[in-house]
Amino acid sequence: MAEVEEQEEDSEEEPKLKYERLSNGMTEILQNDAASCMTVHDKFLALGTHFGKVFLLDIQGNITQKFEISSVKINQISLDESGEYVGICSEDGKVQVFGLYTREGFHENFDCPIKVVALHPQFTRSNYKQFVTGGNKLLLYERNWLNRWKTSVLHEGEGTITNIKWRANLIAWANNVGVKIYDISTKQRITNVLRDNVSLRPDMYPCSLCWKDNTTLIVGWGSSIKICVVKERNPTEMRDLPSRYVEIVSAFETEFFICGLAPLADQLVTLFFVKENSDQMDEELCARPRLDIIQPLPESCEEISSDALTVRNFQDNECRDYRLEHSEGESLFYIISPKDIVVAKERDQDDHIDWLVQKKKYEEALMAAEISFKNIKRHDVQKIGMEYINHLVNTRDYDSAARKCVKVLGKNMELWENEVYRFKTIGQLKAISQYLPRGDLRLRPAIYEMILHEFLKTDYEGFATLIREWPGDLYNNMAIVQAVTDHLKRDPTNSTLLTTLAELYTYDQRYDRALEIYLRLRHKDVYQLIHKHNLFSSIEDKIVLLMDFDKEKAVDMLLDNEDKISIDKVVEELADRPELLHVYLHKLFKRDHHKGQKYHERQIGLYAEYDRPNLLPFLRDSTHCPLEKALEICQQRNFVEETVFLLSRMGNCRRALQMIMEELADVDKAIEFAKDQDDAELWDDLISYSIDKPPFITGLLNNIGTHVDPILLIRRIKEGMEIPNLRDSLVKILHDYNLQILLREGCKKILVADSLSLLQKMHRTQMRGVRVDEENICESCHATILPSDMAKTFNVVVFHCRHMFHKECLPSSGTIPGLQFCNICSAKRRGPGSGILEMKK
Repeated sequence: MAEVEEQEEDSEEEPKLKYERLSNGMTEILQNDAASCMTVHDKFLALGTHFGKVFLLDIQGNITQKFEISSVKINQISLDESGEYVGICSEDGKVQVFGLYTREGFHENFDCPIKVVALHPQFTRSNYKQFVTGGNKLLLYERNWLNRWKTSVLHEGEGTITNIKWRANLIAWANNVGVKIYDISTKQRITNVLRDNVSLRPDMYPCSLCWKDNTTLIVGWGSSIKICVVKERNPTEMRDLPSRYVEIVSAFETEFFICGLAPLADQLVTLFFVKENSDQMDEELCARPRLDIIQPLPESCEEISSDALTVRNFQDNECRDYRLEHSEGESLFYIISPKDIVVAKERDQDDHIDWLVQKKKYEEALMAAEISFKNIKRHDVQKIGMEYINHLVNTRDYDSAARKCVKVLGKNMELWENEVYRFKTIGQLKAISQYLPRGDLRLRPAIYEMILHEFLKTDYEGFATLIREWPGDLYNNMAIVQAVTDHLKRDPTNSTLLTTLAELYTYDQRYDRALEIYLRLRHKDVYQLIHKHNLFSSIEDKIVLLMDFDKEKAVDMLLDNEDKISIDKVVEELADRPELLHVYLHKLFKRDHHKGQKYHERQIGLYAEYDRPNLLPFLRDSTHCPLEKALEICQQRNFVEETVFLLSRMGNCRRALQMIMEELADVDKAIEFAKDQDDAELWDDLISYSIDKPPFITGLLNNIGTHVDPILLIRRIKEGMEIPNLRDSLVKILHDYNLQILLREGCKKILVADSLSLLQKMHRTQMRGVRVDEENICESCHATILPSDMAKTFNVVVFHCRHMFHKECLPSSGTIPGLQFCNICSAKRRGPGSGILEMKK
């Protein structure tokens, strides 16, 4: 089939149908003859010509059978649903109905032209051997039980019948007046749909009929379309009316003349005959026929698509020369004209993708192709993608083109390399560099090296980014190292190149060289490099450099890896940098007070020099610090608080208190010190030192009430001495004393209440019954407490302590007549062996 040119009114809107010219045997037929009618079956085509021939063709247009029917035009061909029987009528009045495989049937010659013939859809079945013909009248032919044909007139008197369509039990036909429907099951005529535009000649502008389903008839005549629905009448309203009636659900006018109709889901396919005015003369010229898809509405329609078709000799054709036939099974639409037959079909996914590519909508085309990739064979996703990449390159959108390579080229390494060389030719290697494959599938190392050399010439930062992002085994590492080294000869201090060189050394496992560069640059990744590759042996002589770079990180790393770099080694390396040594030893001490004990003496001086606020906490927490040395250093530097602490720790509390009072003049701290030591002599020294200092006396009066009897202080105050806030101090002393009395009384009440509660609880417990059963034994003779014969009398003594005895096993009641004690519990109170003695008594 050859493609047919079509004209789209809106080139940006995708067409709904595609067109092909029916060729092969059809071409040969139409060269010597002209098509007058055609009927479509799902399996084959039946074509009638102006020279009275009928051809059966396959759907590609190849001739399978030929019938010489008449010498004049074939007006109509009708097929039953099975495609086994055919009805043919011609302009000379011949009517033939026969089986395609039997040739038996009806043959008749009439004295007038027969315009149409229609077989019953179920003609193959014996009880449905019926067909109708249309000339001046509508005749129904039925085969009876004697195998004879019976004829009956269904309608006459309204001119020539030009079209008949038979669906199920309904026959629709058109004459000069209008369209009528006959129900063959009830033998009733249902309705009459009048022709709207009576000015048009019915022979020039014939009526088009089409059944959408068993009850919906579509009528097109002139420029008018009506959709009629056959409905069942309510039995209560029948009377003398037919059991069915027709309702027109949609009626509207079109712009052009209708010469064919076909259903497409809930839409309509319409074939229009178009005339256009000539600019040079007043007469109208025949234009290309149009095939439109429209959406019917109750009083109008909406155009979905419209195509103008270039059929052969369209300039010479009239409206009556065109017909539209359709195949319901495959949604194929055949446009029949005398010298050309065009097939229209719905566009599939392949066509949709072709259109997108044609409109340069490559992104949508790729998506559509990927979605339908499993179902289509003709479209190659990669081919579409390459067209898209070419388009992006031509429009200089190089980044988008490179990005699309990932999706389009996929695992095809040959195509990848071709694209890389193309991007090199146009000077856009940088654009494609970030999208190159770098996983399991890879290009040749030379490709990656070529891109790296390109970046190294023009973009150090981009080069560094690629080295970080690309795995080191993509390319020849030594070749790239040499290239970077050559560039560093011209720019030896370039930090970007140095950092990149360090990374290349790392990929090549030359960690010492990488470490040297990182330390030189004071790069943050130096610690990660050391940890990751266990380079601690390489940094033993670089500890000062590491700490100069970042003290905190360096010390943490050294302390976390003491097994690899010993404390002694670190101290040795930092001996000439005491400020760094102090940072290291201080953190070591914070982690463990004992690990660096041999350096505690040295730390005293380091704290005194670089970190006095932490000196006193160090002195408090260290158990390995030589106190005499520490005292010497603190006294030399006049560190009073630290000296006071050391004096008190060495037992010289009186001297420590004296320093607090004389050098610090802080009575509160002196009182706190005395409280901590809790020494009566120290309190006496404090009072003695403060007795001639009124402010100190006030401080003592306010704070010593709970530790020392205030009377001792008050008695030693000289008469006439003026003491600030004395009244408030005395009130506080009295208040504190009163509070102590209240506390004692409260405690006493609580003690008495608790004692009483416990006594009551004990009494309740002792008053409870005690269970005695066969498992209990006598604590003296160790026999079961209950006799085997319970009928005999027996005596058992059970004490509150739950010890049990046979009465005869108990010793004498003792010194107090009538009062018996548990000799086991009594022995426990008296001491070891006393119970045995008691038993012997």
